Parts: sequence; C-alpha cells; structure tokens
Amino acid sequence: MSLFQFLLQSSWRLVAIATLTGIISGGSSAAIIAVINYVTEHDFNNSPLYIVLGFIGLVLLSLITNFISQLTLIQLAQQAIFDLRLRLAQRILAADLPQLESLGAARLLATLTDDVQAVSDAVRLIPFIFVDLAIAGGCFIYITFLSWQVTVLALIMLVVCLLIYRNLLRRARTKLALAREEQDSLYQHFRAVTDGTKELKLHYQRRQAFLQEDLWQTAEAYRRYNVEGLSMFAIISNWGKMMFFFMIGLALFILPEVMAVSPTMLSGYILSFTYMVGPIDSLINRLPVISRSGVALEKIQSLNLMLNDRAEKTTPPPATLHNWQTLQLKRVTHTYGSDRDDRRFILGPLDLNLHPGEIVFLVGGNGSGKSTLAKIITGLYIPENGEIWFDNIPITDSNREWYRQHFSVVFADFFLFARLLGLQDPNLEQQATKRLRQLQLDHKVTIEAGTLSTTALSQGQRKRLALLTAYLEDRPVYLFDEWASDQDPVFKDLFYRELLPQLRDRGKAIIVISHDDHYFHLGDRLIKLDYGQLEYERSMPYQDLSSRENDANKILDDW
Repeated sequence: MSLFQFLLQSSWRLVAIATLTGIISGGSSAAIIAVINYVTEHDFNNSPLYIVLGFIGLVLLSLITNFISQLTLIQLAQQAIFDLRLRLAQRILAADLPQLESLGAARLLATLTDDVQAVSDAVRLIPFIFVDLAIAGGCFIYITFLSWQVTVLALIMLVVCLLIYRNLLRRARTKLALAREEQDSLYQHFRAVTDGTKELKLHYQRRQAFLQEDLWQTAEAYRRYNVEGLSMFAIISNWGKMMFFFMIGLALFILPEVMAVSPTMLSGYILSFTYMVGPIDSLINRLPVISRSGVALEKIQSLNLMLNDRAEKTTPPPATLHNWQTLQLKRVTHTYGSDRDDRRFILGPLDLNLHPGEIVFLVGGNGSGKSTLAKIITGLYIPENGEIWFDNIPITDSNREWYRQHFSVVFADFFLFARLLGLQDPNLEQQATKRLRQLQLDHKVTIEAGTLSTTALSQGQRKRLALLTAYLEDRPVYLFDEWASDQDPVFKDLFYRELLPQLRDRGKAIIVISHDDHYFHLGDRLIKLDYGQLEYERSMPYQDLSSRENDANKILDDW
C-alpha cells in the first residue's frame, strides 16, 4: 500500500479537493513566473494596470489555494493517523490470545510505535509534497507554452532520470525494509535490557555476551542497512540537482546555438528551471521518509491481515448470569508448549465441573498445564476439541465475549491499570476505599475520580491493587494465578483464611493456582495436573478444619 492509497482510503473527496487546489496553486505560480518574465522584458515604469492587477490576483490565488490545499491535507492526514492508531489497537484486542502470543510483544510494539510514527512523519509532509508537485507541474506547463521542443527535451531527460531513480529507489527501499526487519529483533533486545537488568548485572559474562553477540550485532545490522539505504537517497538527491543544473546550462549555452531563442524565451527557461530546483530538491530529500512509510505500511498491512484472519466478534455482550449453577468442561483438549523443553504437549482430554460457593485449588508442576487450563476456563484460549457449557449454555464464537465477562482474574503476569476502568457503580470510591483498608494499602494509595494515586509499589502491593480491581468487578467466578507468591506471611495467611472464604460465602466460584500446600485444606476441592493430564481430583469433606487438614495431608502424601 502506498501513502497516496492510504490517504485515498481515508477520504478520496478531501484528496480530490487538495489535489485540485494544489494544481491551481502550481498553475498560479507558473503564471507569476510568466508575468515576472514579461515585466523584466518591458518598461517597469509603464506596466499596464491589468498586468499589476493580474500579478496581485495570481499571488493571492496561489497563496489562498496553497493554504486550502495544505489545510485540507493536514486535516486528512491527522485524521488518517488517528484512525490508523485506533484500528490497530482494536484489531490487536480483537485477535485471539494465542495468535498475539505467537506474534510477540516486540513486533506488536514496533508496529504500534515506529511503524505508525513512520507513517505519521510521511503524512505530515504530504501537504508540502503536493505543493512542490504543483509548482513543478506549473513550471513545466509554462515551459511548454514557451517551446514544446524544449519541453520534449526536458521530458526525455526526466525519463532518463526516473529510470536511474527507479533502480536506486528499489535498492534503497530494499535496504530500509531489511533495517525494519532488524528492528523487531532490536525491540526484543531492548526489552531484555529493561526487564533483565538485574540478571545482567549479576552475571558479567552473560552481560558481555548479550551486549556483543545479541544487541551489538542486531544494532550493527540495523545501522548498516540504514546507512546503505540513505546513502542511495543521497546519490539520488545530488543526481537530481545535477540534472537541473545541466538543463539550465543547456538553456544558457546550447539552446541558442541550435534554435532561435528570444531573450524573453531564454529568461523564461532560466526562471522556470531555477524556480523548479527548490521544489524538486525538496521532493527528493523527502524520499527517504516516504520510502520508510511505504515499508511501515506494508508491515502494518501484513499485521492487519494476520490479525483479521483470526479476529473475534466484539459485539456488546448481554448481561452476566449471577444466579448460575454449573460450569462444565467436556473432553476439552488444547495443544501447548511446556517450559521444560521445546516439545509440545496435549492438555486433556479433561472433564471438569465448577460450582458457585466453592474454592478449588489447581496444582501441579511447571509445564503441567495449569495456566493453559486457566486460560481455557476463562475463555481466553479456544479448546481444539471438546466443549464448554455454562449453565447449560454451550460456549461458541458467538457468545464467547459474553462468557468471559463472568470472570475476574489476577494472572501471575498481571497488568495493573492506573484507573478503575469500566466500573460504573456510583459508590465505587467508597467501596474501593473500604477494600484498600482491608488490603492494608490505605496509607499508601488513595482513589480520586476513579484514579489510583500511585501504582509505584512493590510487586506484592501491586498484586493487592489488582485484587482490589477484581473485588470491585464483583463477577461470578474468580481465578487467582499464584497470587500469594509475592505476599509476606501475614498477608498470605489473611488471603487464604479470610479473603477467599469471604468470596466463597458470597456465592463466588474461586479457582486458586497455588503451591502453598499448607493451605490446601481450606479449599473444597483439589485438582492436580501433570503433563497436561488430570492426575488427581479430590473433594474435601465439609467438616471441621482440623479434619480437613488431615485429609489434605493424606492427599499430599498420596501424591
């Protein structure tokens, strides 16, 4: 997709208005050159009034149409970039989670930042490019008026220039495309710099190997491709200037020898070619930005095609069910990768029932499938086989968005929003303040107009804020993925012995992924996964906690 096509898709009417006014502006500029050329060949002091008025009129017409063209294109360009950013964000959020995970955060971030910025930079130049093209076109029209033979000669030279340009532009664009490919890898390394700072500081050899073998090589390739591509654009720029100076020299020294040229005609050629040097030079100097935008648009279009291929329906869902009876997984399977090695494992087939008012502990080793099962239960992963039924309603593509609204989740790799988004309760701040006291954060965080005063806290405290959001959502099913792993012993005990039972007493179904085995007796059921298979499921009988603890210990001994 070219930049011009991108703008046409946004609004062909505005592009047409900008093009028409640009042409008028360029034609007026050419006419101004003609008036200047005419006056210089005649008596300055005796110019007819209509010449003076014509000059003033042409200047005003050129300025007004130039302004209209630029203003129209500025509005069009900024609206196009605005729409592009929103569409990209919407398509990313509409894509299914496994595809986003396969694309990787580095590529998505590079597209959302650098690619969109490259298009934005080029779009910002479009008004000036249109004006420069209009001026150059107007000057060619005036040259044609003076002599069609000279125009034919200029066009021949222009064709030769374009043929050379085409080859250089293709090679330069190829280098810029290679540089853009390296940029995805560069973003991955930058994430390693920010996210892996502690690990790199603690291991000198690892840090040096990362800097020299990973970051340096990728940055060097990115630099080399950019230098090679931009160098070709420098050649193109100087070649264009040389051709225009050659045309001026041809008009000055060769043209009078081969044909009869009046002084008026000769000065008209010189004025036109000299006037064209600036706009043409400006156009050539902007070619690198335009080429980068072309590469960026291709990356954006490629990403859009992949995202659209597996896009989910995003229609507003109906109201959630608060009086439900059962959530069933029937013979559900899903292929997933294990952290233990590069092999792929099959989760399931699994049969699982969840009910309101119970706490279910989901346990197992790393790579056993706990997190994958959690994403299937919450509707983030679509089972490859099997079915999910919620209160005798089969979950399909048409109602999966509705189904997800029944879950409040705090994942191990949670993201904490600074605002309490999407919560419409009029007593929201009062409830949030009450929960902050319960979570022992009221001395550090306040809430005003639905905004948290700070999120710059320890990981454990940030998880408490994520729990606060989950509380305020007040949904039928809660899932906590290793939530207590970053908490101190006192608050960990509070979480298992008070907070979870309180949610259960309110009729919530609670799934807890945990390794804290000395709290398992507080649950109603224990489910253990191993290599994607259900190894063990045991219901804890409803009796006193000491008996429950004994039962839990027996189960652990069996494991």
